[in-house]
Amino acid sequence: MPRTTLDAPPGTPDTDASLSHGLKQRHLSMIALGGVIGAGLFVGSGAGIAAAGPSIVIAYAVSGLLVMLVMRMLGEMSAAYPSSGSFSAHAERAIGPWAGFTAGWSFWVLLCTAVGLEGIGAAKIVTGWLPGTPEWAWVALFMVVFCVANLAAVKNFGEFEFWFAALKVGAISLFLVLGVLAIAGVLPGTDSPGTANLTDFLPNGSEGLVIGLLASVFAYGGLETVTIAAAESDNPVQGVARSVRTAMWRIALFYIGSMAVIVTLVPWDSKEVVEKGPYVAALDHLGIPGAAQLMNVVVLVALLSAMNANIYGASRIGYSLVERGQGPKGLGKVSGGVPRVAVLASSVFGFVCVMLSYWRPDDVFPWLLNMIGAVILVVWIFIAVSQLRLRRRVEREAPEKLVVRMWLFPALTWVALAGMAGIFVLMAREPDTRVQLYSTGAMTVALAAVGYARQKARAARD
Repeated sequence: MPRTTLDAPPGTPDTDASLSHGLKQRHLSMIALGGVIGAGLFVGSGAGIAAAGPSIVIAYAVSGLLVMLVMRMLGEMSAAYPSSGSFSAHAERAIGPWAGFTAGWSFWVLLCTAVGLEGIGAAKIVTGWLPGTPEWAWVALFMVVFCVANLAAVKNFGEFEFWFAALKVGAISLFLVLGVLAIAGVLPGTDSPGTANLTDFLPNGSEGLVIGLLASVFAYGGLETVTIAAAESDNPVQGVARSVRTAMWRIALFYIGSMAVIVTLVPWDSKEVVEKGPYVAALDHLGIPGAAQLMNVVVLVALLSAMNANIYGASRIGYSLVERGQGPKGLGKVSGGVPRVAVLASSVFGFVCVMLSYWRPDDVFPWLLNMIGAVILVVWIFIAVSQLRLRRRVEREAPEKLVVRMWLFPALTWVALAGMAGIFVLMAREPDTRVQLYSTGAMTVALAAVGYARQKARAARD
């Protein structure tokens, strides 16, 4: 039964009072700034360029517009009702407990699995520098470091993310400056490529653009972290509002801007774009010594940052679910302002995923990866539907809480939903993504069924 008021579930404070408020505005600002520079941008963009060619800029622009709309909707709800449960809490308030259960636990599985994947990626880089050392040992080390940091205090998470984000922002800003100077023909030792690399704009036709679009959509994961973290800051409403309002230029600069620089500098069909990665290929093209190792350091930082953020995000989503009666009570135990059992559980789940990549690399591990393949789109749909339902209620019952407003409501919310539906259709057309779509769909249906059964059982008891 959907809720008809704006009240949260009984016993659930909107600001998560039992958690500490140890994050400062500088932490939130840098988390928002660095959060858009995810590992997917450095690691996954090469395949998109190889498929779409220079039209990858269009692909990132289209998916970036969709992400901006989603962030605006999420920001509107999170500024009105800050919660460590973020979209899961909003879905529960707007649609019903089953929706909060489904959105929350599917995202928890996604984050925990991503922790393992990022650990594996980081370990591969380090073992490249130190051959002969076991990958699993490096993953375990990284996991222990970030688990301990998150167990101690939320400010540790904030400090790690502050400096990780500063390094990522500094690196990609330097890359953009060097790239623009080279394109303008004023960088010493380089000649401007002009538009020579852009003439074959759609080398693989619309099919290549579709593949590039799908690759770009999933590179934007991680933007939700700032709305989760805001609940543990001194001024969550101000933090969310500022982060959401600056999302547009951050996406335009770091994602779309860097793609434009890369495809202008380097031929899209260069083998190095996929083999070395697009950023390394571009820096090599400029003749910058040590470019490969420099970018490996940046990618390592991006992966470690994602690990840290995902352990944090998973623990807070898990804690919020338990606080709302949507999970085992043990996960909700808070000590020193930190949900330490949830932190441990999220870290252990992530390390189990790592072990599965070694123990069952041909069946269980691929199944797990396929299952989380489209979760972010499912979450976005819950965000859009929740915003559609909550906006009118907030306007009617508490208009002063609309600190952030969705543009051209409800038209752009419906445009975003149509865009998400279109992506689902495109995924169903592509063999590589079709299995992910069906696997994620099966997990979503199963969670929704469990959540609805729990909701009916609770209603019967009440």
